[in-house]
Amino acid sequence: MDMVQRGTLEPLGQDAMSAPPLDHLGPETTEWLSKLGLNVDKEAAWLEALTHGSVQGNLPYGAPTPKDYQRLEFLGDRVLGLSVADWLYRDGDAPEGKLSQRLNALVSGATCARIARTIGLPDHLRLGKQARDDGGADSDNILGDVMEAMIGACFIEHGFETARDFIYRAWADELTGKAGEAKHPKSALQEWAAGNRHRTPEYQVIDRSGPDHAARFTVKVSVHKVGEAEAIAASKSEAEKQAAKAFMERFG
Repeated sequence: MDMVQRGTLEPLGQDAMSAPPLDHLGPETTEWLSKLGLNVDKEAAWLEALTHGSVQGNLPYGAPTPKDYQRLEFLGDRVLGLSVADWLYRDGDAPEGKLSQRLNALVSGATCARIARTIGLPDHLRLGKQARDDGGADSDNILGDVMEAMIGACFIEHGFETARDFIYRAWADELTGKAGEAKHPKSALQEWAAGNRHRTPEYQVIDRSGPDHAARFTVKVSVHKVGEAEAIAASKSEAEKQAAKAFMERFG
């Protein structure tokens, strides 16, 4: 009986014939979660967190469709953001703009994906064959999303404090490092806007004065429904940089 008829997946790094059915975690995944300090009381949330929508292509006709990670990702994203914000607030007396800058770096998809690889998450992803063949187990987008979904599952299973403590363990090196501290102001503003679901910042030269050898550029940067800031410098790029910095100090 082949893989599709059995209604099973072939997780990365596991022999196809020993792959667990879709409605069970399997001993390897359960042991992995336990080593991370995530004890499994009920499997449903963890199955959902580790399942990609592509598994639907591996199901036999008429089989029930398993839930994928998207709803738990939504929840885990908020738990992650609150936990990291709390840590940053208690860690020092940095101003709001600096806190926002570091927060956006620490909860970014790239950071989540990097931590997912560190803890061995790719080996336990439940992907359909095509997604796996296409490199889904090493996709930053998928790994980042599933990392957040795992946090959501932990919150559902064990509550906020356990989820927060797991985040602090998994993010320990990132939290004590320099992530987000020396970012270019335009990059920081871009990430801030994306992280807060605002439109992309828009830059506009509103004035140019002086002779060519001593020109002065006035640039305005604006974010829709948030505000704007201006800066003057000897070059357009420097004026944009200073405008972005001024915006983050005011609104970030």
